[in-house]
Amino acid sequence: MRKLLLLFVLCAFAAALLPGRAGAVDACGRPDRGTNWIDWGSTVLTDVLARPGTMLAVSSGDYPDQVRQRGGLTVYGDLYLRLRVGLPTTPFDQAGIPERADRLFDYASAQTSCATPWIALNELSGAGLETPWSATNTQYRQNVLTFLQALAARGARPFLLVNSAPYTGGEAAAWWQQVAEVADIVRETYFSAKRLHAQGPIVGNRTIRQGLRTAVGKFLAIGIPASRLGVMLGFETSGVSGRANLQPAKAWFDVVKWQALAARQVAEELRISSIWSWGWATYSGAQDPDKGAAACVWLWVRAPSLCNGPAAAGAGWDASLTKGQLLLPRGVQCTVGKQQITDAAISQLQSLTGDREIAYSALFARKVEGRLAPVTWPQVLAVERALVESRFGGSGQSYRAALARAHVSLPLARGILADELRRSQLAHKLRVPRPTAGAIRTFYESYPDMLVRAVKAKPAPTWLSGKSEGFAVEAIAPTSVFGLASRTTRTLRTMEGTFKVRAVGAAQPLGTMPLSIVAPAIRTVLKSFAQGDAFERWTTKQQRAALAATTCRGDDAPVPGPVELETLVPFLAVSG
Repeated sequence: MRKLLLLFVLCAFAAALLPGRAGAVDACGRPDRGTNWIDWGSTVLTDVLARPGTMLAVSSGDYPDQVRQRGGLTVYGDLYLRLRVGLPTTPFDQAGIPERADRLFDYASAQTSCATPWIALNELSGAGLETPWSATNTQYRQNVLTFLQALAARGARPFLLVNSAPYTGGEAAAWWQQVAEVADIVRETYFSAKRLHAQGPIVGNRTIRQGLRTAVGKFLAIGIPASRLGVMLGFETSGVSGRANLQPAKAWFDVVKWQALAARQVAEELRISSIWSWGWATYSGAQDPDKGAAACVWLWVRAPSLCNGPAAAGAGWDASLTKGQLLLPRGVQCTVGKQQITDAAISQLQSLTGDREIAYSALFARKVEGRLAPVTWPQVLAVERALVESRFGGSGQSYRAALARAHVSLPLARGILADELRRSQLAHKLRVPRPTAGAIRTFYESYPDMLVRAVKAKPAPTWLSGKSEGFAVEAIAPTSVFGLASRTTRTLRTMEGTFKVRAVGAAQPLGTMPLSIVAPAIRTVLKSFAQGDAFERWTTKQQRAALAATTCRGDDAPVPGPVELETLVPFLAVSG
């Protein structure tokens, strides 16, 4: 009767084991589908961890029974796989492996009070060894496989823990696939809480999610089903991973919360079979007084019914379950701060770029640069008028016809013009080294056919180095400057603004002019080029920094970098 009552309670709490995906239970009360959360037990934290709705990895003594009396489920945690099969350099005789498996099975069955125990095996040695394997490692791997097969044949569900990046190439792939036929593979993935907390909630959560995806990615890539894969996270107190001496305690509770949220997110994405936690017990040194509260937070994130995490963490702790999480509206690929990059916008721009990633990166750059140099609608229209005047003789009809032939909509064209205007404004603000005399001479000798023209302009434009009179160089001056009749004055609309420009002399090749006369103009050109290069570095840096405030679906973030969309529609390239 007592066992029947316990089974009823366990069924009632099945939802806590897998939030949102409760499943049926087997003869031992364990969910038989979905993702299971399994925590490595600690006698010090029995009151926190052992309760209806939890599943603990236990070993010997009275502790397993204590866990079950409190309503928790038990799996057997074996820390001594090396004593069952040997090591890669000193493998045991294979003849004795089945007998050792039988002994472990019987003991695990008794300790878990289950005829079909789940058994965690800690842990595979030399997971990253490449093939061809040495004779001893080949024997070791065969021992491990034989041991797992023997346990499975008796009705156990083995979980092979893997603590390092696996080698899955060559013949090793077949070995991993054979393992997955009879056992689950659990990739141990430990993080430094101190480093994660320093990254903040957005990047910290992203780091965990990406780490967990990477952890199982090699196995998925060789065809191992997600239903045979799990991950393990660590909460030990000292060392380079786990808490890593992070203070204060509330900061650690933040990271514990993030790890639970990230693990759940990845489990939902990939449908992996298990999420494990390790490190609640302290095997050496002083006890960590914050372990109980941390474990409570870990349970609370999974299901509030398991523990009151906010109360355990204390007043002032941020109990938000949304910060840094992938909670994006439908149709939105990314949020950049308070701005959005939508799927529709990416698709529209992809029709021009022919590549989703280029379109994605261009939109991201636009969002980031737009916060630093806002461009107004009248400014964009002014640039467009300047373009129509210089390239299409002032004919809006011809301009729109050219856009139609290029399959570019008017809004898309104006977006490209806004990008150019914004980049120009930002680039002109960047300080760059003064061009050397050698660089000026090299340019002079390299581009003798480039056109130059003596002009006067009001107000003073940047392409005359901020002066009202000088030589305009074809490389950076508006094209319309070189179409003026000599000794005439016209009002020219350019990206930089509207100027009254008077042509003092005729346009002529740079090489026909003395270097001493055109050197200042060349210096202006080289400065402009240097600002362009500096801008590319600057915007890449700004975009990388912006990723700290960017959340993207599936953590598929854009690649930071400069994108010049006008190169795809050359007649939209506006200079000056």
